[in-house]
Amino acid sequence: MKTKYIDLIEQTFDFPQDEFEVIDDELYFHQICLMDIIKQYGTPLKITYLPKISEQIQKAKRMFNVAMAKADYSGDYFYSYCTKSSHFSFILEEALKNDIHLETSSAFDLHIVETLFDQGMIGKDRYIICNGFKRPQYIENILSLVNKGFENIIPVLDNLSELDHYLKGLGKNKKIKIGMRIASEEEPKFEFYTSRLGIRYNDIVPYYIEKMKDNPKIEMKMLHFFINTGIRDTAYYWNELSKSVNVYCELKKVCPDVNTLNIGGGFPIKNSLAFDYDFEYMTEEIIAQIKNICTINKTTNPDIFTEFGSYTVGESGAVLYSILNQKRQNDREAWNMIDSSFMTTLPDTWATNQRFILLAVNNWEKEYERVFLGGLTCDSEDYYNSEAHANAVFLPKFANNGPQYIGLFHTGAYQESIGGYGGIQHCLIPAPKHIIIDKMEDGSITTKLFAKEQSYKSMFKILGYL
Repeated sequence: MKTKYIDLIEQTFDFPQDEFEVIDDELYFHQICLMDIIKQYGTPLKITYLPKISEQIQKAKRMFNVAMAKADYSGDYFYSYCTKSSHFSFILEEALKNDIHLETSSAFDLHIVETLFDQGMIGKDRYIICNGFKRPQYIENILSLVNKGFENIIPVLDNLSELDHYLKGLGKNKKIKIGMRIASEEEPKFEFYTSRLGIRYNDIVPYYIEKMKDNPKIEMKMLHFFINTGIRDTAYYWNELSKSVNVYCELKKVCPDVNTLNIGGGFPIKNSLAFDYDFEYMTEEIIAQIKNICTINKTTNPDIFTEFGSYTVGESGAVLYSILNQKRQNDREAWNMIDSSFMTTLPDTWATNQRFILLAVNNWEKEYERVFLGGLTCDSEDYYNSEAHANAVFLPKFANNGPQYIGLFHTGAYQESIGGYGGIQHCLIPAPKHIIIDKMEDGSITTKLFAKEQSYKSMFKILGYL
């Protein structure tokens, strides 16, 4: 009978996989021995593997360009990164190596844009797509960049009164490029019918005619479409995409300047070893449907923008923990206690019930058992008990004669921003060390400590004790 942990994984999944393999009883992540990393830095530990970011961007670019070539599509493709997924400088630096554009969500995002320009990492011709419901400071920062000569700042109107603010603050002899976001309908499972973001379908064309058509200061360039559930092969997604493309075609008839359809974000990331998603099919079908609707409406094919956040950075991240001890609370429940907190290091696991790839780092030759994983805080929600493919967690049997390490993978998007990086964590659990892993041109691997484990003094300063 095969009862070892490695048997369980190999029988359940197609394993090893591109980024995971086991050598001498230890897990390797992108050909990196994680036990070596743990010996050097300890746990808990956050990891960012930079090469994965460029790999994801190049993969999407290749798929869209191939799809456009197959369909004889006349528009161009533009990849933009949603900065809200991770604002860290090393993330932006890696992403910008791939000739991409940026999508912002707040006033402070635009200070990052200015900093990137000052550092010579972007030019004033870079597309900056400004989304969200905009407070006065956000609008002021947009206008500041436009007036400084950033030629491809495109604020995407989220409501009918937003445009007036730009016209009031626009410099003399300056023009501004504008986008409009469509308020898409949500899936029936939502508690509301229509997205709170954007402008109603029926208002797009009349609003353009009334407010923009005869104004020489405005270039209406982009129609923006986005749905919360992401790009999935469902009747709901194709229906919303079709409606948006038809609105674009209607708008194009009265607005020659509009030439771009922004289909937002939504490519999924791998959250299970059983992950199965046909990226090539979805990309080709999106392009084919857009082209077909444009052909029916006798409209030229628009340029396509995507805004990929989680897809860009999610699979670059991992978190490593030690199992401190095992508590058996009853006949059926074994609790493996980690040396950190899920609520503070992976807030998505309790806030949105997000699941990541969970694997043992060592002891793959041991027998396995079903366990619950518990965090250090006193909150009953600080646990992890299932994976995306199963309502259970299995790990090597715990023993007191040696350490057990585990890793949760593809955690690179949103965790720091949702958890409040550098701030006060629940029960004052410190934020873990964070290292950056990169690959040199000769194939060698380098590691760099980005942040030490959070100290009590940094917390005390925030709390007012220092």
